[in-house]
Amino acid sequence: AEWLPHLPRYLNAIVIRIRRLTNAGLQRDQQRLEEIGAHWLRYQQRLTRNRQRRIVDPELEKYRWIIEELRVALFAPELKSSMPVSTRRLDAMWERISP
Repeated sequence: AEWLPHLPRYLNAIVIRIRRLTNAGLQRDQQRLEEIGAHWLRYQQRLTRNRQRRIVDPELEKYRWIIEELRVALFAPELKSSMPVSTRRLDAMWERISP
């Protein structure tokens, strides 16, 4: 009963979220997913190759978790990432990963 007065606000929040997804929100979400996708794909390809060759690369593992931090930064910025992240930083980090 204590929270019943808040119900209209909760319902309004749902409506706002749906509007964002059906308008530019879905498109923005897809753009962010594409931004991450290229990094995720090259991570997966290198991981597969490393596993076949039995190579363990701690930098590649770190790269994977930085991708997760980028996901937080792009999809839920209010949660804040644990460090500054960007696609440029990931590109620079990729250059340091052994080929």
